Amino acid sequence: MKVGVLTGGGDCPGLNAVIRGVVRKGVQEYGYEFTGFKDGWRGAVEGDAVPLGIPAVRGILPRGGTILGSSRTNPFTLDDGVRQIRDTLAKHEVDALIAIGGEDTLGVAARLHAEYGIPCVGVPKTIDNDLSATDYTFGFDTAVGIATEAIDRLHTTAESHMRVLVVEVMGRHAGWIALHSGLAGGANAILIPEQRFDLDQVCAWVTSRFKASYAPIVVVAEGAVPKDGDMVLKDATTDSFGHVRLSGVGEWLAKEIEARTGKEARTTVLGHVQRGGTPSAFDRWLATRFGLHAVDAVRDGAFGTMVALRGTDIVRVPLAEATARLKTVDPALYREAGVFFG
Repeated sequence: MKVGVLTGGGDCPGLNAVIRGVVRKGVQEYGYEFTGFKDGWRGAVEGDAVPLGIPAVRGILPRGGTILGSSRTNPFTLDDGVRQIRDTLAKHEVDALIAIGGEDTLGVAARLHAEYGIPCVGVPKTIDNDLSATDYTFGFDTAVGIATEAIDRLHTTAESHMRVLVVEVMGRHAGWIALHSGLAGGANAILIPEQRFDLDQVCAWVTSRFKASYAPIVVVAEGAVPKDGDMVLKDATTDSFGHVRLSGVGEWLAKEIEARTGKEARTTVLGHVQRGGTPSAFDRWLATRFGLHAVDAVRDGAFGTMVALRGTDIVRVPLAEATARLKTVDPALYREAGVFFG
C-alpha cells in the first residue's frame, strides 16, 4: 500500500513528529510506502510530491514547522480541484491519504471522503485547541508555554515603567491560549472571543491594579470583541476559506485604556512566535502517538475518521463529527479565572 501525507493550514510545533510517527510505523511494521504532498492541499491538487522514507524523517522530531510545507489552499474553490486531486492520487498510485491539520484542512478531508469516496484519515492539529472530539490538539501546549514565558517577561518591564501592557495572543474563535497562558502567567485581565468584553470593566480592573502599586497585564485573544462594537481588524481581506486575517484588537485596546485611564499602555503582539520553534515534550508525545494511530486507522480501513485524544487514550472519531463544530471555552472555566482579574 502507498499512503499520501500532507500538512495543511498554519504550521505548528509537532507536525514533524506526526510525519515521523506515520512513516516509521508504516514502513517498519506494515511495509507501506509513503508520498508527501507539498504545501498542504496545493501539492495534492498540483501533483507536487516527494517520496517519504525513514531516512527523510530522521532527526525531525524536535524541529518546528513541517518538512512538507503548508498552505491554506482550498481545493473546493479551485476549478476542477477535486478532479486534480483524484488525478494526483492515481498518478502516484496513492491508496489512502493522511491529512494533518485543523478545521479547514480536515473539513476538506471530510468532504473528499463523504462526497467523493477518497479514503482519508485525519490528524488534529491547531495551536488554538478548538477542534471538537479531541481533548487536546498538538501545538497547543507549546503555544501556551511560549505565551506564558512572554507574559512572565513582560511583568518585569511593566512594573519597571508602571505602564499597562496588553498582550495579544492567537485565538480566532476560541480563547484557550489566552485563558491558559493568562492564568499561568498571572494576567490581571483575560479577554476571549467567547465572552464579549466590557471596556469600562477592563479599565476598572486596570485602575484597581495600579491602586495596589502594581502594573497590570491584559491578555487578549485576537478574536475578542467589545460588547459595544464590532471585531477590530487591521486587515479585512480573507483567505481561501473565508477567514479574515486577524490582528488589531490589542493595539486598539491599549489606546482605549490609555485614553480612559490616563495610564501609559503598550501592546505586544505575539503572533507567529507562538507557532514557531521546538515543540514541547507533551506535543512531541501527543503528535507521535497521533501518527502511530493514524497509520493503524489506514491499515484497518477506518477511512473518514480522525484520531483523537480522550483522557490518555487515542481513539477514532468520524471526521464529520470532529469538524462539525468548534470547541470553545466553557463559561464556567472563564469564571474560575475571574477571581484574579483586577
